[in-house]
Amino acid sequence: MTDTKNLSEDPSQKYPKPPVPKQDQPVPGVEGKLNPKADHGEDSYKGSGKLTGKKAIITGGDSGIGRAVAIAFAREGADVLISYLDDSEDEDANLTAEYVEEEGRKAVLIKGDIKEESHCKYIVETAVKEFGGLDILVNNAAFQMARESIQDVSSEEWDKTFRTNITAMFYLCKAAEPHLKPGSSIINTTSVNAYSPNELLLPYAATKGAIQNFTANLSQILLEDGKGIRVNAVAPGPIWTPLIPSTIPAHEEFGKNTPMGRAGQPAEVAPAYVFLASEDASYIAGATIPVAGGRITI
Repeated sequence: MTDTKNLSEDPSQKYPKPPVPKQDQPVPGVEGKLNPKADHGEDSYKGSGKLTGKKAIITGGDSGIGRAVAIAFAREGADVLISYLDDSEDEDANLTAEYVEEEGRKAVLIKGDIKEESHCKYIVETAVKEFGGLDILVNNAAFQMARESIQDVSSEEWDKTFRTNITAMFYLCKAAEPHLKPGSSIINTTSVNAYSPNELLLPYAATKGAIQNFTANLSQILLEDGKGIRVNAVAPGPIWTPLIPSTIPAHEEFGKNTPMGRAGQPAEVAPAYVFLASEDASYIAGATIPVAGGRITI
């Protein structure tokens, strides 16, 4: 598999198909070691002012889907706070910030663990201080590990997965809600695993099911309370990001189980976030957009 993009109009042929080379990375992985390289829309995404003047937070914004969303948001006119975990992701985070700044938008980097409520509050407070407000919260950061058996999942790993994927989402939404004006948007990243869970990803899939219900429930609460804040989700299928080789041992055939026969690229997911954050989606709330290569999500 090469990293040369096929520009055929046939979506199943738009990007190379598996197998990919066997590769090992420590969790959570970095873009520089990914083979083939992922496409985040660096050379292809063109903005049209859909988010002009908006202020956004993206967790896990250093790489993968988060980087693609950051690039797209900036090219649509938004300032972006990029939240990421630790020193191993500094290089990726700084490069994402450069992409944002190249569009004349403000980029703010915050490193730290969103499992801690105090850090989630700090992320929101920093965005409001640096940008003068907040319009969009993208809860994208996630943790997963592939395990053959429930016996292989430690209590610590179970807790870490839930605290990263769903508890942090609660912390961030709670901290952000007082600052979000009518017309603001919260977008949560769920997964195709919420509909057809992978037997190797028990804790991860469970959190993604929880995110589905959290999204639907919070959407109703914020609309019925008259807040005017839309809450929606995106459900990616198998997307080629650094998290894959760092957490899935048999990643050579990643994406082959989709009707398109290939993994998706972060650049193919980002437009769904732009749409949900924009006025084009003004009548959409409590919904999930699947970006799953034809995998069924009903």
